[in-house]
Amino acid sequence: MTDPTAVRIGQGFDAHRFAESGTHKPLWLACLRWVDDEQRGVEGIDGDSDGDVAAHAVVDAVLSACGMGDIGSMFGVGADSMGAGMHGDHMLRLVHDRVTSSGWRVINVSVSIVGNAPRIGKRRQEACEAMTHALGSPVTITATTTDGMGFTGRGEGIAAIATALVSR
Repeated sequence: MTDPTAVRIGQGFDAHRFAESGTHKPLWLACLRWVDDEQRGVEGIDGDSDGDVAAHAVVDAVLSACGMGDIGSMFGVGADSMGAGMHGDHMLRLVHDRVTSSGWRVINVSVSIVGNAPRIGKRRQEACEAMTHALGSPVTITATTTDGMGFTGRGEGIAAIATALVSR
């Protein structure tokens, strides 16, 4: 039997490649649209949804903490899934509704974005506010690069890892 005062931690991870050059796919990250001068030469993020790795990692972290599966079990996988074409902020709202209706409260979430572009610093506060608004709980964001190592270091894609703290 689960302790009704339980406090639990969950972790989530997501990674996507950038879209092919010339596709002009919009870049969505941390519930924000990034415009050309902020993108530093990268296209949007490939994926069945908007590809928002930060939002997707938060979804997985929150669902994991609540013992309610992951993004695939909630939204499906593939071009015909419930999550196809969905923006990260909408996913976060649906996750909030699902976990709160099950008696959980998200205390806070921390997400770290890993990649060379876009540069998060100038819009960090705006991104935190957008994700916090969508989830209904505090979200903080950090960002880092991998000093040229791996697919994020080569500029092929972007990743995010999130940790969520929830209580009953």
